[in-house]
Amino acid sequence: MNSIKQVLVMIAFLMGIISDAAAQAGARKYRNEIVEWDRKRMESLKSATGWVNLAGLYWLKKGENRFGSAAENELVFKEKAFPALLGTFTLSGNEVNWKTAAGNDVLIKNEKTAAATIFSGDEKNAAVLAFQTFRWSVIQREDLVGIRFRDLASPLLQKLQHIERYPIRKEWRINARIEKSLLPSVSILNVLGQTVQEKSAGKLVFAYKGQTFKLDLVDEGTTNLFVLFGDETNAKETYPTGRFLYVPRPDADGNTVIDFNKAYNPPCAFTPFATCPIPPKQNILPIAVKAGERKIHL
Repeated sequence: MNSIKQVLVMIAFLMGIISDAAAQAGARKYRNEIVEWDRKRMESLKSATGWVNLAGLYWLKKGENRFGSAAENELVFKEKAFPALLGTFTLSGNEVNWKTAAGNDVLIKNEKTAAATIFSGDEKNAAVLAFQTFRWSVIQREDLVGIRFRDLASPLLQKLQHIERYPIRKEWRINARIEKSLLPSVSILNVLGQTVQEKSAGKLVFAYKGQTFKLDLVDEGTTNLFVLFGDETNAKETYPTGRFLYVPRPDADGNTVIDFNKAYNPPCAFTPFATCPIPPKQNILPIAVKAGERKIHL
């Protein structure tokens, strides 16, 4: 009888060891997932189309907008090595034309261009122009049409080596469900003071430490759903207005996961030349979400 008990105790002991080993392996796998997410995040931020290399944002007026380093231009980029006049943007209706000033080599798709229509109301298909290490294209924000200007040799690219984050804790990866919203859109204010109606993807419902919370989701038409949220860490430990997050689209039963370890700073945390949306009031959580990215110090 004693031998049977000893065997049972040994089996229980071994099962405990196996269970602990499996838990540790799962924790390592999850940690590696977040580390890889961080790596890709940094790679994206510092890429040619990332946020760190932005060097200017210029809103166009109707008609001609001369661009260069000279003070008399409508659009001025103060850089000694930059031409006094690089060229001219002309805004007419919803169309932007570019004309290169004499003596400068401006490229579109690696070919010199003297003049071209670079925007016709479709930001996704706007031409990207190049001069030395600089790149620029047209963006549109409601009734505003502007130039997003980049420097691929920006010193900030070297300065930003990592983003401080909270310790990775699996408790912040939370099972959630999505409820249908009564409204077809979510009103989102941006830093320009514009209010934009974004397509609603419903309300994300999750529980944390016995409390239930809801966040409005935005459907951008991509694989995941977008959420802007604020919490009690804002301004003190994280970016003042809040952070961003993506969640997987729900399964057939409406279930998904919100992983606050993947909460990240808006573009405005890295540059004054972005036009970030601000979390709506209903998405300000009355708790401190000590997960994901913290403040940026550049």
